[in-house]
Amino acid sequence: MGLKKPGAEFFVPLTSLNMFVSMTMQNLVERFPDQLEEAISIFRATRLREPSQPFTNVVIAGLGGSGIGGTIVSDLAFNSSPVPVTVTKGYFIPAFTGAQSLVIISSYSGNTEETIACFEQARSKGAHIVCITSGGKVADMAREGGEDLLLVPGGMPPRSCLGYSLIQLVGVFAAYGLLHPSALNDVTDAASALRSTQHDISAAAATLAQNLHNRVPVIYSTTHLEGVSIRLRQQINENAKMLCWHHVIPEMNHNELVGWAGGDSQFAVVLLRDPDEYERNNFRIDINKNIIIQKTDNFFEVTAQSPTAIGKALWLIHFGDWLSVKLADLRGVDAIEVNVINYLKNELSKK
Repeated sequence: MGLKKPGAEFFVPLTSLNMFVSMTMQNLVERFPDQLEEAISIFRATRLREPSQPFTNVVIAGLGGSGIGGTIVSDLAFNSSPVPVTVTKGYFIPAFTGAQSLVIISSYSGNTEETIACFEQARSKGAHIVCITSGGKVADMAREGGEDLLLVPGGMPPRSCLGYSLIQLVGVFAAYGLLHPSALNDVTDAASALRSTQHDISAAAATLAQNLHNRVPVIYSTTHLEGVSIRLRQQINENAKMLCWHHVIPEMNHNELVGWAGGDSQFAVVLLRDPDEYERNNFRIDINKNIIIQKTDNFFEVTAQSPTAIGKALWLIHFGDWLSVKLADLRGVDAIEVNVINYLKNELSKK
């Protein structure tokens, strides 16, 4: 990966889409390690524009399966980025956005109306724009305006393509000094590890799914894994068609923990853990567990298996994706179907 002169264009040939047409969500989850490696190849075939001036902030615009990568990469960059990173999941970008802003537009379909609105605002403010999409209006706008365009394979549910979009974000962050230069190498190592342990991850997820079936999942993590927790919540929502919620430690110790006075066995806690967690958070977790198990025996811990921060996030994401499809199987629902979202988009298109 290198930098290119402002205004230059590039095009990344996409993987053939024929193989994706008849895939189930489980098939797509199985391909996650392959997707990570393909995503690295896509990014390394690109040359980003050289910024005309140093960035003073980063804004990532995207929603749903296209936007969660922004939340996760902002967590990963918390201890490395020299400038603030803001993720917006609506129609507007922050007022501080300007010519020294890096704005990353992430829309898998390329037609997400909220993200397109953010794109137009960023352009009007003279921001440095990088687009991540499979096509649609975002791709057309980027070509017309000379913005950087990272094209990923299309034709799949956006939530099944996090590997493509997240790794483009990791690459952009590493290229501009917001993440360590070795970040993509860490992804390569993580993909290999996930492939070699996929059977064990799937089996463990199936066991946990049995324990969550007919219960309300409550997902907890510490702050630096919140993006991963949100991803799990979203996957359970969309794939398993279940309601659940998430919160983070230590913030939930100042509010939600009191709410467990009304807890009972209908709730099942899933705690996402980092083996290298800050010691004070580990102490808090122990206290939280002692309080919560007074109300429910359904308390389950899932510990990331990787030596790197990116590897831990990817391991937990993959485990969570498997968990969501196993829950879908137990509930007898189609993990790919999202008719209610399609209805919403159709209604919005009428005005």
